[in-house]
Amino acid sequence: MTSVTAQAQEQTPSRPPPSDRKSQLDGLAVALLIGCCAVWGLGQVAAKVSLIEIPPLLQAAVRSAGALALLAAWSAWRGLPLWRADGTGRAGWLAGTLFAAEFACIFLGLQFTTASRMVVFLYMSPFVVALGMPFIVRSEQLSARQLTGLVVAFAGVVWAFAEGFAAPSAERPLQWLGDALGLVAAVFWGLTTLALRAGKLSNALPEKALMYQLAVSAVALAAASWLAGEAWPAQLTGVSLWPLAFQTVVVTFVSYLVWFWLMRHYPATRISVFTLLTPVFGLFAGVLLLGEPLTLRLAVALAAVCVGIGLVNRSANLKGPAT
Repeated sequence: MTSVTAQAQEQTPSRPPPSDRKSQLDGLAVALLIGCCAVWGLGQVAAKVSLIEIPPLLQAAVRSAGALALLAAWSAWRGLPLWRADGTGRAGWLAGTLFAAEFACIFLGLQFTTASRMVVFLYMSPFVVALGMPFIVRSEQLSARQLTGLVVAFAGVVWAFAEGFAAPSAERPLQWLGDALGLVAAVFWGLTTLALRAGKLSNALPEKALMYQLAVSAVALAAASWLAGEAWPAQLTGVSLWPLAFQTVVVTFVSYLVWFWLMRHYPATRISVFTLLTPVFGLFAGVLLLGEPLTLRLAVALAAVCVGIGLVNRSANLKGPAT
């Protein structure tokens, strides 16, 4: 790194000092994570509702573009140097591409499966992070207890996934496809988290990390919508506009900004495992707000995921400080 670049970084808040990263989840982190989990659980329901009028890829593109506009206004108001060259371009393009692929899978999958099922399968992503983080941060090596938690959660999700083949719903004969897209989306989300921690974006401003993902996904998803021949709606009503506004402002702008702030200040493994509380909110939101069925297999999968949270997070707290 040249002296000019180093001097520029000292004059901007783009790289926090090493002491900025904490080794434990404190009360603030826990409160913010619970809030994010609740918002993300409701986000799947909002996306499902908006599909009534807005096709999936277009909906995902619009919410990314809208959140990007809000982020640009927020950053300009705070005087943040988002557009300054700092060597994060390659990592940003990678994270943005993975982000776009994740949400393409989510929104396409919601056409075939329920929001409550999608949220359970999607939140296998923390286990992708738990498996990958030891290759990035040696202090986040998996213990026997963590591995047990991974196996328990994975077994529960596999059992629930088999329901799409063994007893598909008459209304959703391709439920297995939606479930599969949810699992693929989980892998992309986990890879995005790993890319953020492994590359130069790990110490960048949260706003800049989010900017890359919103900008790349807005363009990529809009192009995918056009190539897929999605029909743009001629008329929209509050049935889809209010859920889309919730997704854009609360989910994609506010909660993701909070998430990237947490990623910058706390160990990625512990944060990612904690977010498995989201299926609790998503499952009951789908059942209560959309009247989706709560099957025994899905309930068991949810319980297994929650057990995985406890095993992985408890083990992590017994380990030494993470970097």
